[in-house]
Amino acid sequence: MAARARRWGWWYYIEYWLRTARAWAQSILIYMIGEPLLYLIALGVGLGTLVDNGVGTVDGVPYLVFVAPALLISTVVMSTGGELTYPVMAGFKWDRLYYGPHATPVTPAQIGTGHFLAVLIRFVVQAAIFWVIMVAFGAVPRGVLVSALVIPIGVLSAAAFGAVLQAYASTLTDEGYQFAFVQRFVIMPMFLFAGTFFPLSSMPVYLHWIGWISPVWHGTQLARQVTYGAVEPVWLTLLHVVFLAVMTVAGVLWLRRSYTRRMGA
Repeated sequence: MAARARRWGWWYYIEYWLRTARAWAQSILIYMIGEPLLYLIALGVGLGTLVDNGVGTVDGVPYLVFVAPALLISTVVMSTGGELTYPVMAGFKWDRLYYGPHATPVTPAQIGTGHFLAVLIRFVVQAAIFWVIMVAFGAVPRGVLVSALVIPIGVLSAAAFGAVLQAYASTLTDEGYQFAFVQRFVIMPMFLFAGTFFPLSSMPVYLHWIGWISPVWHGTQLARQVTYGAVEPVWLTLLHVVFLAVMTVAGVLWLRRSYTRRMGA
């Protein structure tokens, strides 16, 4: 059993997290269904009607079709702010839930990795539900099969930001409004200025950098390609994928090292 724990400790932590999450599964499910419905009705249908009647199409498609994939990416990425900040602090300090598994052969690196992967499973479900609602709203002109790729794109975008956020959270010994700062001055600007509601090119040039360094923009551009066929150069599409993948790997390596340093080998 000890040998299996040393080898599969990350999976054991995922199992623990999923079993614990059943206690608030109903609330999470309501959130996963209610959020996309509210966003698509308010922004895609409500605001979209004004945009379509005023300026016509955006990027050659109705506003609902333009904004829906961006909202999927943004909401999944923003969810990392709730899953990989305060729960990480709780694991180390408030509830000290990480130290029970650490008393077994499970290593700190496996605990951190397991927590990260368990949260990604939640994001798979969240992205899938959002995609189903997009299909119901008729916001995926490219069809069901191709547009389903928006699910792994959303999860990869969340992984890119979430891994770095979890690693940063694991370095903090006290919460002195750092998480509130991240929410207000990192997550919210990504939501507002990374091409979610309008093409990044419509913003002043001196603000384009917000999109370039944001996983939300890279994920949104990929999502728009698979949902309605947004046109981009091949090299830029590859850049989006590489950016998200590199950010994810760097974040995971950082969090594994940070967990090990903080808890000991």
